[in-house]
This record gives sequence, C-alpha cells and structure tokens, in this order.
Amino acid sequence: MLPRNGSEIDRLDVQHYALREAVHGNHLAPVGAPAAILDVGSGTGQWAFDLGAAFPDASVVGLDLVPGKSDGRPSNYRFVRANVLQGLPFPDDTFDFVHQRLMVTALPLTTWPGVVADLLRVTRPGGWVELVEGGDQMQPRGPATSRLLELAAQLAASYGLDTSRSVCDLLDSYLRDAGAEAVERREAALPIGEWGGRVGSLMASDFRSTFQGLCATFESRFGLPAAVCQELLRAMRQECEGSRTRYTFTFAFGRKAG
Repeated sequence: MLPRNGSEIDRLDVQHYALREAVHGNHLAPVGAPAAILDVGSGTGQWAFDLGAAFPDASVVGLDLVPGKSDGRPSNYRFVRANVLQGLPFPDDTFDFVHQRLMVTALPLTTWPGVVADLLRVTRPGGWVELVEGGDQMQPRGPATSRLLELAAQLAASYGLDTSRSVCDLLDSYLRDAGAEAVERREAALPIGEWGGRVGSLMASDFRSTFQGLCATFESRFGLPAAVCQELLRAMRQECEGSRTRYTFTFAFGRKAG
C-alpha cells in the first residue's frame, strides 16, 4: 500500500529506531542464542542488521520482494528475494527465531492464518516466532487525524487489507492456531509528537512521512486535493501535540513445540 522509494526507506528506519527505543530492544521473545534467524518482510534490513550484530555467530536472513540497504550489512547477513504469499522458500525446521513486523499494509486479511502457519513451519522445534503489528489504535485523535486514518482505511480496503485492528487482535490466536505454545501478547503505546521526547519525535516523523507518501494516492484515488492533504497533515501534527496522542503496537510471540 505504501510507495517503495528513498523516503520510505528512511521512514522505515525511523520507525525501527522508535520501536527499539520504546521496548528497550529489538524483540520481546526470549530467544536465547539463536544460530539461524529469519526476518520476513525485512524492508530496509535494519532489524536484521541489528540482530546480526547482536548474534555474530548466527546466520541472519532477510526476506522481501526487493533488497534493502546495502550499507551497514553485517557479514553474517544475506538477502533472499521471495514473496511470502507464495510460501517461504526454506525447508521445515530451519530457523531458531523467525520475525515478521508491520506487514499489515502488505498481506491481505484472508492470508494471515496461512502465512503465520508457514512461519512456524520453518521454525525449529523449541524456536520462536514473533509478530509485530499496528492497527488504527491512535488515541486520542482529532478530526484531521481521523480523516487521514479514514482515507488510509479506504485505500487498505481496496487492496483487501485489514482496515481496523483485526490482525492486531488476532496475532496471538494466529500463533496458537498454527500450533505454537507459550504464546504471549503485549502492547506498546508510543507517543507521537515532541511532547514524547525522542520516541515521540521519531514517531511524529514516521506518521508525517507515511501520510506524505500517501497524499498523491489519495488525490488520484479519492480526489483529495494535494493542498487539502497538506493542511490535514499540519493539523494532525498539532492535534497529536495538543492531545498527547499515542499509537499502539501489538507484539505476539510463541514457541514451536518439540
């Protein structure tokens, strides 16, 4: 749903740093010392790069439709080009830790149970799968923020994507239904705006860039003039600052039995 360009790469990195700082690390699953790690929908590659640095003896694989950044890659990282909707190109029981984050804008709602089952398939017995997603839980919100979220939901619906919090609400159920054990679910409400310090500043930049990248699509698909979109963006920034708005991310992780 989002454009893939230099600005989007920068935005994804900003989002990564905000999440990493907010939860004090790159993951919540108690992974120990994994020998093989897979990042599905690796985007810029930064999460996988961080894991490669944290676990220098591990083999780290980033999987996506297009490669991420070339700079900063650790020597134990490799990229695999593949479409998760066509099945992961790995044998059963390959990885100790499988991670998938913020794919709600890429995976149609009906595909989620099968995708999560495939993540668990390539995980070794005793290994962990972690899912991280965001929905529309952005509160409190003003009229401009609500309008932008409504437009994003309309666009998502046209692609068959989740338009609310369905995926977030079901992340732990997807894992249990796939056969995972010791499943846990947690939420992190991150501030948006300078009022929230460094994390808030990063999140404000993330949301501003997200909707900036969608303005042209809103104009072509819904007839929203570019000037109106820019005014909504300015108003959203003020609303988030004045109302101390937070955006909630959902984490769910579980262990493969065996």
